[in-house]
Amino acid sequence: MTSKLTHFDDGGQAHMVDVSDKAVTARIATAAAWIKMAPDTLAHVTAGTAKKGDVLGIARIAGIQAAKKTSDLIPLCHPLPITKVSLDLTPDDTLPGVRIQATVKTTGQTGVEMEALMAASTAALTVYDMLKAVQKDMDIGGLRVTLKDGGKSGRFEG
Repeated sequence: MTSKLTHFDDGGQAHMVDVSDKAVTARIATAAAWIKMAPDTLAHVTAGTAKKGDVLGIARIAGIQAAKKTSDLIPLCHPLPITKVSLDLTPDDTLPGVRIQATVKTTGQTGVEMEALMAASTAALTVYDMLKAVQKDMDIGGLRVTLKDGGKSGRFEG
């Protein structure tokens, strides 16, 4: 491994990275995840018949809240002035389940990849919570960063 892990000091101790010398730039990150379920469970999502209410709407709000709370849960993340969080939750009969895409923006000195990952994963967990009375063996996966742009390291698409 040729690059240095920035969350460790020269003595190998974990620390919060000093970003004070980094340029303030526009930054964006997108993360994706999915939750697979039985077609009958997905039918509750698309028909709006889940007993707890609007599954996708509540999962969207949960993802937004999670992005804003990332630094409270991931110890070495900086609290960031998030300027935008959006979540797209798309029912997909071919999965079957829901595909989730979370996009987070800021203008700052560090990126928002963790915030996007937190939003996508929390949205998936919320879908599970909303539907667990109907199906307990839903499968959550595919959590990954699909886009990161801004800052010194430039653009990543994966």
